[in-house]
Amino acid sequence: MKLRMIPLMVLSAGLALTALTLAGYPAAGRAAFEKRCTGCHALDHEKVGPRLGGVVGRKAGTVPNFDYSDALKKSGIVWNVEILDKWLTDPDSVVPDADMTFRLNDATERAAIIAYLKETHK
Repeated sequence: MKLRMIPLMVLSAGLALTALTLAGYPAAGRAAFEKRCTGCHALDHEKVGPRLGGVVGRKAGTVPNFDYSDALKKSGIVWNVEILDKWLTDPDSVVPDADMTFRLNDATERAAIIAYLKETHK
């Protein structure tokens, strides 16, 4: 009986750790966003890039008064977790000629930033 409980306890501990890690993504995402993104973006105003607050669920190229590339305006993309992950990995693979040259190779950091941006959806 005791031998059966050990794997269950290990599984439960692993699931709890995973949940805590995922719950921490938005907090880690804020730090990663500030480190990686704020040179060009803010959440609530335009900089070199458009504001990113509420980006999840927003149609690409639609922030008023921001000068997007024609390619991005015509893309028809609605930003979601999957597309943002691809975009941050290689923007040209999502929308060629979109005027974003930044790439983020670290999958954990991308997930954290996206989780943080998802929380800013209004």
